[in-house]
Amino acid sequence: MTETVVSTAKPESGTTPSVGVEVRPAKAVPPPHRRRNSSGGRLRALDGLRLIAALMVAAYHYGGRGGDVNRAWGTSPQDQFPTLHSWFAYGPLGVHIFFVISGFVICMSGWGRPLRSFFASRASRLLPAYWVAVVLVAGVFALPGVAYAAVSPSDALTNLTLLQEPIGAQRVLGVDWTLWVEIRFYALFALFIVLPGADRRRVVLFCAVWTLAAAIAQASGDPTLALVLMPEYAPFFIGGMGIYLLHRDRRDALAWGIVGVSWLTGQHYAVAGLWHAHSPNEFSYRSASVIVLIVTLGLAAVLAIALGWLNWADWRWLTVAGALTYPFYLVHEHLGWVVIKVLHQDFGLASWMTMGLTVAAMLTLAWLMNRYVEKRMTPWLRGVLARVR
Repeated sequence: MTETVVSTAKPESGTTPSVGVEVRPAKAVPPPHRRRNSSGGRLRALDGLRLIAALMVAAYHYGGRGGDVNRAWGTSPQDQFPTLHSWFAYGPLGVHIFFVISGFVICMSGWGRPLRSFFASRASRLLPAYWVAVVLVAGVFALPGVAYAAVSPSDALTNLTLLQEPIGAQRVLGVDWTLWVEIRFYALFALFIVLPGADRRRVVLFCAVWTLAAAIAQASGDPTLALVLMPEYAPFFIGGMGIYLLHRDRRDALAWGIVGVSWLTGQHYAVAGLWHAHSPNEFSYRSASVIVLIVTLGLAAVLAIALGWLNWADWRWLTVAGALTYPFYLVHEHLGWVVIKVLHQDFGLASWMTMGLTVAAMLTLAWLMNRYVEKRMTPWLRGVLARVR
C-alpha cells in the first residue's frame, strides 16, 4: 500500500542458440515475460491498481458504513445511496489488495538491499506524508464548528511515532491501523529476508514457515502469537511475495503453490472478517461469494501485472495516480467527512455530486502533499537515515 514500484528486477542472463547452419553465441536477453515496457520497466498498471484499492476504501468510508459519517451526511449513507451503499460496503477489501501489492513490492525493493538501506527506504516512504496528515487532521478537528472531537495533545504527539496502536493511544487517522500491520510485516521481512540476504530459496522458506506459523497462531488463540504473525493478513502479504517470485520466473512451481495456498487461506479470513455486520457501523450484510470474488480478482490483477499481461496499460497518468495513493489514503477519511458536511448540508449539493467533489478535493490535497512534502522530504530523510551508524 505504501510503495510505488520503480523498476522490475534485473533479467537473468542466458543464451539462445540461433537457428541456421552456423551456431553463434547469442546475446543475453530477458525472457518475453521479463522484457521491459516503454516506461523502462515501471509497472504502471500496479500504480493504477493501488488507486483503485484506495478508492474502494474511500467508497466504504463515505457511503458503505454508518457511525461518524452520519453526521457528515446528516443521515445514514443508506438514505443517500439506497442502491450503491450495499456495494460500497465491500470497500474494506481494498486493504487486502493493498497487502498483496505490499508483499510484491517489498519483496522486489528488498531484494539485494542491505538492512540499513531497507530501513531508510521504508521510513522515508511512510513518515513524511504521515506526519503531515496527522497534523492536518488533528488541527482541523480542533477547529470550532467541526463536529468531530480532536484527540488529546498527548495522544496526537504519540501518533507521530506510528506506535499509537500497540501502546494504546487514541488514533488521529482512522486508517493508520493498516500501517501498524505493514510495520509488523516489514519487521518480519527485514529479520528473515533482508538481514541474511534475499534469495529465492530463503523467500520460499519464509513464505512456507510463516503460513504454517500463522495457522498455529490462529489455532492456539495466543494473542502474542497473533500479534506477531497476523494470521488474518499474512496470506495476502505471502501471496504478494509468491507473485514476485513468479515475476522473476513464471515457471516456478513452488511460487505457484505459495500463491494458491495464500488465495485459499486469504479468502477464508476475508469472509470470516467481513461476511456479517459486526456493529451498527457496518450496516450491510455482505455476500460471501462476492467477497471471495473480489479477493480472487485482486490477487489475479496483481498476478497479471507481474506476468506482464497488462504491460499495455503503460500510460503516464498512472504514475501520477500511484504517487497520490498513499497521501490520499491517509487524509481521505476524516477530512473527507468535513468536506461532505460542507458540500451536502451547508451548500445542499446532491449526494452523488458531493461524493465526487469530495474525492476530487482529497485527490487534490494528496497531489499537494506529494509535490510539496513527499518529493522534498522523502529523499532528504532517506539520505539522513542511510548515513546513520
